[in-house]
Amino acid sequence: MHLTLRQLKIFEAVARHLSFSRAADELHLTQPAVSMQVRSLEEAAGLPLTEQVGKRVFLTEAGNELARHARVIAQQLREAEEALSAMKGLRGGRLNIGVVSTAKYFAPRLLTAFRTAHPEVELRLGVHNRGAIVQQLADNEIDLAIMGRPPQELETVSEPFAENPLVFVAAPDHPLAGAKRIAPKQLAEESFLLREPGSGTRAAMERFLTENGVVPQRTVEMTSNETIKQAVMAGMGISFISERTIALELATGNIARLNVTGTPLKRHWYIVHRSEKRLLPVAEAFRQFLLRESGGLAEPPAPITGASGSSRARPKKAAGRPRR
Repeated sequence: MHLTLRQLKIFEAVARHLSFSRAADELHLTQPAVSMQVRSLEEAAGLPLTEQVGKRVFLTEAGNELARHARVIAQQLREAEEALSAMKGLRGGRLNIGVVSTAKYFAPRLLTAFRTAHPEVELRLGVHNRGAIVQQLADNEIDLAIMGRPPQELETVSEPFAENPLVFVAAPDHPLAGAKRIAPKQLAEESFLLREPGSGTRAAMERFLTENGVVPQRTVEMTSNETIKQAVMAGMGISFISERTIALELATGNIARLNVTGTPLKRHWYIVHRSEKRLLPVAEAFRQFLLRESGGLAEPPAPITGASGSSRARPKKAAGRPRR
Protein backbone atom coordinates (compact mmCIF):
# COMPACT_ATOMS: atom_id res chain seq x y z
CA MET A 1 0.00 0.00 0.00
CA HIS A 2 1.23 3.46 -0.93
CA LEU A 3 -0.11 5.72 1.80
CA THR A 4 1.14 8.67 3.78
CA LEU A 5 1.10 9.65 7.41
CA ARG A 6 -1.01 12.66 6.43
CA GLN A 7 -3.66 10.38 4.92
CA LEU A 8 -3.67 8.20 8.02
CA LYS A 9 -4.01 11.23 10.30
CA ILE A 10 -6.94 12.53 8.28
CA PHE A 11 -8.63 9.14 8.16
CA GLU A 12 -8.16 8.64 11.92
CA ALA A 13 -9.98 11.94 12.54
CA VAL A 14 -12.82 10.92 10.21
CA ALA A 15 -13.08 7.54 11.94
CA ARG A 16 -13.12 9.14 15.39
CA HIS A 17 -15.76 11.73 14.56
CA LEU A 18 -17.66 9.67 11.95
CA SER A 19 -17.94 12.98 10.15
CA PHE A 20 -15.95 14.53 7.30
CA SER A 21 -16.91 18.06 8.32
CA ARG A 22 -15.90 17.68 11.99
CA ALA A 23 -12.62 16.04 10.96
CA ALA A 24 -11.99 18.98 8.61
CA ASP A 25 -12.66 21.47 11.41
CA GLU A 26 -10.27 19.69 13.76
CA LEU A 27 -7.48 19.54 11.17
CA HIS A 28 -8.13 23.05 9.81
CA LEU A 29 -8.82 21.70 6.33
CA THR A 30 -11.69 22.01 3.92
CA GLN A 31 -14.18 19.17 3.71
CA PRO A 32 -13.37 18.49 0.02
CA ALA A 33 -9.68 18.13 0.95
CA VAL A 34 -10.56 15.58 3.64
CA SER A 35 -12.83 13.65 1.26
CA MET A 36 -10.13 13.60 -1.41
CA GLN A 37 -7.52 12.20 0.99
CA VAL A 38 -9.89 9.46 2.16
CA ARG A 39 -10.68 8.53 -1.47
CA SER A 40 -6.95 8.31 -2.19
CA LEU A 41 -6.54 6.05 0.83
CA GLU A 42 -9.38 3.83 -0.39
CA GLU A 43 -7.70 3.54 -3.79
CA ALA A 44 -4.44 2.52 -2.11
CA ALA A 45 -6.23 -0.01 0.11
CA GLY A 46 -8.34 -1.37 -2.74
CA LEU A 47 -11.37 -1.46 -0.43
CA PRO A 48 -14.06 1.03 0.64
CA LEU A 49 -13.31 2.43 4.08
CA THR A 50 -16.47 4.43 4.72
CA GLU A 51 -20.08 4.34 3.65
CA GLN A 52 -22.71 7.04 3.94
CA VAL A 53 -26.34 6.35 4.82
CA GLY A 54 -28.32 9.56 4.60
CA LYS A 55 -26.23 12.14 6.38
CA ARG A 56 -24.45 9.63 8.64
CA VAL A 57 -20.97 8.20 8.00
CA PHE A 58 -20.13 4.61 8.96
CA LEU A 59 -16.89 2.66 8.79
CA THR A 60 -16.74 -0.53 6.78
CA GLU A 61 -14.99 -3.59 8.18
CA ALA A 62 -11.83 -2.52 6.34
CA GLY A 63 -12.27 1.01 7.67
CA ASN A 64 -12.47 -0.21 11.28
CA GLU A 65 -9.32 -2.27 10.82
CA LEU A 66 -7.36 0.59 9.25
CA ALA A 67 -8.61 3.04 11.89
CA ARG A 68 -7.28 0.76 14.63
CA HIS A 69 -3.81 0.73 13.06
CA ALA A 70 -3.97 4.48 12.38
CA ARG A 71 -4.60 5.14 16.10
CA VAL A 72 -1.62 3.01 17.08
CA ILE A 73 0.65 4.78 14.58
CA ALA A 74 -0.55 8.22 15.73
CA GLN A 75 0.10 7.30 19.36
CA GLN A 76 3.58 5.97 18.57
CA LEU A 77 4.47 9.14 16.68
CA ARG A 78 3.29 11.25 19.61
CA GLU A 79 5.34 9.17 22.03
CA ALA A 80 8.41 9.52 19.82
CA GLU A 81 7.93 13.29 19.62
CA GLU A 82 7.53 13.68 23.39
CA ALA A 83 10.43 11.34 24.15
CA LEU A 84 12.71 13.40 21.91
CA SER A 85 11.44 16.59 23.51
CA ALA A 86 12.22 15.17 26.95
CA MET A 87 15.76 14.37 25.79
CA LYS A 88 16.17 18.01 24.77
CA GLY A 89 15.04 19.10 28.21
CA LEU A 90 11.81 20.57 26.86
CA ARG A 91 8.80 20.76 29.12
CA GLY A 92 5.15 20.27 28.26
CA GLY A 93 3.60 17.57 26.15
CA ARG A 94 0.09 16.24 25.78
CA LEU A 95 -1.71 14.14 28.37
CA ASN A 96 -4.75 12.04 27.48
CA ILE A 97 -6.78 11.11 30.57
CA GLY A 98 -9.89 8.94 30.66
CA VAL A 99 -12.14 8.94 33.74
CA VAL A 100 -15.23 6.92 34.55
CA SER A 101 -18.36 9.05 34.83
CA THR A 102 -18.49 8.81 38.64
CA ALA A 103 -15.04 10.41 38.87
CA LYS A 104 -16.10 13.52 36.96
CA TYR A 105 -17.15 15.11 40.26
CA PHE A 106 -13.57 15.49 41.44
CA ALA A 107 -11.29 14.83 38.43
CA PRO A 108 -11.45 18.47 37.20
CA ARG A 109 -10.06 19.66 40.56
CA LEU A 110 -7.13 17.26 40.23
CA LEU A 111 -6.41 18.35 36.68
CA THR A 112 -6.69 22.03 37.58
CA ALA A 113 -4.16 21.62 40.40
CA PHE A 114 -1.81 19.69 38.11
CA ARG A 115 -2.19 22.29 35.35
CA THR A 116 -1.35 25.06 37.82
CA ALA A 117 1.97 23.35 38.52
CA HIS A 118 2.52 22.48 34.82
CA PRO A 119 0.85 25.25 32.78
CA GLU A 120 2.62 24.19 29.58
CA VAL A 121 0.93 20.76 29.50
CA GLU A 122 -1.89 20.19 26.99
CA LEU A 123 -4.65 18.17 28.65
CA ARG A 124 -7.32 16.07 27.02
CA LEU A 125 -10.02 14.68 29.35
CA GLY A 126 -12.64 12.13 28.33
CA VAL A 127 -15.53 11.07 30.59
CA HIS A 128 -17.15 7.73 29.74
CA ASN A 129 -18.66 4.67 31.36
CA ARG A 130 -16.33 1.96 32.60
CA GLY A 131 -16.63 -0.24 29.52
CA ALA A 132 -15.57 2.60 27.21
CA ILE A 133 -12.61 3.51 29.44
CA VAL A 134 -11.40 -0.10 29.47
CA GLN A 135 -11.68 -0.19 25.66
CA GLN A 136 -9.70 3.05 25.35
CA LEU A 137 -6.96 1.54 27.52
CA ALA A 138 -6.97 -1.58 25.33
CA ASP A 139 -6.74 0.54 22.15
CA ASN A 140 -3.97 2.72 23.63
CA GLU A 141 -6.11 5.82 23.09
CA ILE A 142 -5.43 7.22 26.57
CA ASP A 143 -2.30 7.45 28.69
CA LEU A 144 -3.92 7.01 32.09
CA ALA A 145 -7.36 6.20 33.46
CA ILE A 146 -9.05 7.10 36.73
CA MET A 147 -11.51 4.43 37.80
CA GLY A 148 -12.93 2.70 40.86
CA ARG A 149 -12.42 -0.92 39.77
CA PRO A 150 -9.23 -1.85 37.86
CA PRO A 151 -9.94 -3.90 34.73
CA GLN A 152 -9.46 -7.64 34.86
CA GLU A 153 -9.58 -7.87 31.06
CA LEU A 154 -6.14 -6.26 30.61
CA GLU A 155 -2.68 -6.43 32.13
CA THR A 156 -2.51 -3.10 33.95
CA VAL A 157 -0.69 -1.25 36.69
CA SER A 158 -3.38 0.03 39.08
CA GLU A 159 -2.45 2.22 42.07
CA PRO A 160 -4.93 3.55 44.67
CA PHE A 161 -4.74 7.27 45.39
CA ALA A 162 -7.98 8.19 47.22
CA GLU A 163 -10.85 6.57 49.10
CA ASN A 164 -14.18 6.02 47.36
CA PRO A 165 -16.88 5.30 49.97
CA LEU A 166 -20.10 3.79 48.57
CA VAL A 167 -23.42 4.37 50.34
CA PHE A 168 -27.13 3.66 50.02
CA VAL A 169 -29.28 6.75 49.48
CA ALA A 170 -32.98 7.58 49.40
CA ALA A 171 -35.35 10.54 49.32
CA PRO A 172 -35.36 12.57 52.58
CA ASP A 173 -38.92 11.45 53.44
CA HIS A 174 -38.25 7.75 52.86
CA PRO A 175 -39.37 5.63 55.86
CA LEU A 176 -35.80 4.40 56.42
CA ALA A 177 -34.15 7.82 56.11
CA GLY A 178 -34.04 8.45 59.86
CA ALA A 179 -33.28 4.93 61.03
CA LYS A 180 -30.09 4.49 63.07
CA ARG A 181 -29.18 0.94 62.02
CA ILE A 182 -30.69 -0.70 58.95
CA ALA A 183 -30.13 -4.40 58.36
CA PRO A 184 -29.36 -5.11 54.67
CA LYS A 185 -32.34 -7.51 54.51
CA GLN A 186 -34.67 -4.58 55.25
CA LEU A 187 -33.86 -3.35 51.73
CA ALA A 188 -35.19 -6.47 49.98
CA GLU A 189 -38.58 -4.96 49.10
CA GLU A 190 -37.20 -1.63 47.89
CA SER A 191 -36.97 -0.50 44.28
CA PHE A 192 -33.28 -0.29 43.33
CA LEU A 193 -32.04 2.32 40.86
CA LEU A 194 -29.00 0.82 39.11
CA ARG A 195 -26.27 1.87 36.73
CA GLU A 196 -25.75 -0.08 33.51
CA PRO A 197 -24.14 -3.57 33.52
CA GLY A 198 -20.36 -3.29 33.80
CA SER A 199 -20.50 -0.33 36.17
CA GLY A 200 -18.07 -0.72 39.07
CA THR A 201 -20.58 0.77 41.54
CA ARG A 202 -23.28 -1.65 40.41
CA ALA A 203 -20.90 -4.61 40.72
CA ALA A 204 -19.98 -3.56 44.27
CA MET A 205 -23.66 -3.24 45.24
CA GLU A 206 -24.53 -6.63 43.76
CA ARG A 207 -21.69 -8.26 45.71
CA PHE A 208 -22.79 -6.55 48.94
CA LEU A 209 -26.42 -7.64 48.53
CA THR A 210 -25.45 -11.20 47.61
CA GLU A 211 -23.15 -11.50 50.64
CA ASN A 212 -26.05 -10.37 52.83
CA GLY A 213 -28.63 -12.65 51.25
CA VAL A 214 -30.63 -9.86 49.61
CA VAL A 215 -32.27 -10.42 46.21
CA PRO A 216 -33.75 -7.18 44.79
CA GLN A 217 -37.35 -7.65 43.66
CA ARG A 218 -37.63 -4.45 41.63
CA THR A 219 -34.87 -2.70 39.69
CA VAL A 220 -34.69 0.24 37.31
CA GLU A 221 -31.57 0.66 35.16
CA MET A 222 -30.23 4.14 34.40
CA THR A 223 -27.19 5.31 32.45
CA SER A 224 -25.92 8.22 34.55
CA ASN A 225 -25.44 9.26 38.16
CA GLU A 226 -27.28 12.52 37.53
CA THR A 227 -30.39 10.65 36.39
CA ILE A 228 -30.16 8.34 39.39
CA LYS A 229 -29.88 11.31 41.78
CA GLN A 230 -32.95 12.97 40.29
CA ALA A 231 -34.89 9.70 40.49
CA VAL A 232 -33.88 9.20 44.12
CA MET A 233 -35.00 12.74 45.00
CA ALA A 234 -38.33 12.06 43.26
CA GLY A 235 -38.92 9.02 45.48
CA MET A 236 -38.65 6.47 42.66
CA GLY A 237 -36.44 4.16 44.73
CA ILE A 238 -33.14 3.81 46.56
CA SER A 239 -29.67 3.58 45.08
CA PHE A 240 -26.08 2.69 45.89
CA ILE A 241 -23.70 5.43 44.87
CA SER A 242 -20.30 6.97 45.51
CA GLU A 243 -20.52 9.45 48.37
CA ARG A 244 -18.28 11.74 46.29
CA THR A 245 -21.14 12.30 43.85
CA ILE A 246 -23.77 13.48 46.34
CA ALA A 247 -21.92 16.01 48.54
CA LEU A 248 -24.14 18.90 47.46
CA GLU A 249 -27.39 16.92 47.72
CA LEU A 250 -26.48 15.71 51.23
CA ALA A 251 -25.55 19.25 52.32
CA THR A 252 -28.85 20.68 51.09
CA GLY A 253 -30.96 17.81 52.41
CA ASN A 254 -32.26 16.74 49.01
CA ILE A 255 -30.92 13.21 49.45
CA ALA A 256 -30.60 11.13 52.62
CA ARG A 257 -27.83 8.64 53.29
CA LEU A 258 -29.21 5.39 54.68
CA ASN A 259 -27.39 3.97 57.71
CA VAL A 260 -27.19 0.42 56.37
CA THR A 261 -25.06 -1.94 58.46
CA GLY A 262 -21.77 -2.64 56.68
CA THR A 263 -21.68 0.69 54.85
CA PRO A 264 -20.08 2.95 53.79
CA LEU A 265 -18.41 0.30 51.69
CA LYS A 266 -14.79 1.45 51.53
CA ARG A 267 -13.36 1.31 48.03
CA HIS A 268 -10.60 3.31 46.33
CA TRP A 269 -9.99 5.36 43.24
CA TYR A 270 -7.15 4.04 41.09
CA ILE A 271 -4.81 5.54 38.54
CA VAL A 272 -4.42 2.90 35.83
CA HIS A 273 -2.25 2.33 32.78
CA ARG A 274 -1.38 -0.61 30.56
CA SER A 275 1.44 -2.63 32.11
CA GLU A 276 3.46 -2.65 28.87
CA LYS A 277 3.00 1.08 28.28
CA ARG A 278 6.04 3.26 28.80
CA LEU A 279 4.78 6.43 30.42
CA LEU A 280 6.20 9.59 28.92
CA PRO A 281 7.41 12.38 31.25
CA VAL A 282 4.10 14.26 31.39
CA ALA A 283 2.07 11.11 32.15
CA GLU A 284 4.58 9.99 34.77
CA ALA A 285 4.47 13.46 36.36
CA PHE A 286 0.67 13.28 36.63
CA ARG A 287 0.81 9.74 38.08
CA GLN A 288 3.27 10.85 40.74
CA PHE A 289 1.20 13.98 41.41
CA LEU A 290 -1.89 11.88 42.17
CA LEU A 291 -0.04 9.42 44.38
CA ARG A 292 1.80 12.16 46.26
CA GLU A 293 -0.50 15.15 46.43
CA SER A 294 -4.11 14.25 45.58
CA GLY A 295 -5.08 14.18 49.29
CA GLY A 296 -8.02 16.48 49.89
CA LEU A 297 -8.38 17.31 46.20
CA ALA A 298 -10.47 14.15 45.78
CA GLU A 299 -12.62 15.03 48.79
CA PRO A 300 -16.07 16.52 48.19
CA PRO A 301 -16.19 20.32 48.58
CA ALA A 302 -17.34 21.72 51.90
CA PRO A 303 -21.03 22.71 52.16
CA ILE A 304 -21.80 26.29 51.18
CA THR A 305 -22.33 28.42 54.27
CA GLY A 306 -24.09 31.69 54.92
CA ALA A 307 -22.79 34.74 56.75
CA SER A 308 -23.37 33.08 60.13
CA GLY A 309 -21.23 30.11 59.13
CA SER A 310 -24.07 27.57 59.22
CA SER A 311 -25.03 25.40 56.27
CA ARG A 312 -27.80 26.64 54.04
CA ALA A 313 -31.23 25.66 55.25
CA ARG A 314 -32.66 22.45 53.94
CA PRO A 315 -35.56 22.87 51.55
CA LYS A 316 -38.99 21.95 52.85
CA LYS A 317 -40.18 18.50 51.94
CA ALA A 318 -42.73 18.41 49.18
CA ALA A 319 -46.20 17.64 50.47
CA GLY A 320 -48.08 14.72 49.12
CA ARG A 321 -45.16 12.97 47.42
CA PRO A 322 -46.54 9.67 46.10
CA ARG A 323 -45.12 6.59 47.75
CA ARG A 324 -44.42 3.26 46.14
